[in-house]
Amino acid sequence: MGLIGEVLMLPFAPVRGSAWAVRQVLREAERIYYDPATVRAELARLEEQLEAGEITAEEFDQREDELLDRLETATRSGDTTGNGT
Repeated sequence: MGLIGEVLMLPFAPVRGSAWAVRQVLREAERIYYDPATVRAELARLEEQLEAGEITAEEFDQREDELLDRLETATRSGDTTGNGT
């Protein structure tokens, strides 16, 4: 974009900067959400809740399926850090 274009777009600079920041936050949130270590930790907590009687077997099965789907998605994407953060 040329100089004139940049000058004309200057009033929109805060919006463009905000959009960039939102994209960065979303990217990091997705990275954490699909991180295999995070999913495994959530599976372990879920099993503890079942053993403690805090959730029913139906709730366990439903949430376990959701977590395993996340783990499968993470494995397929190949974008894994494995550090849980």
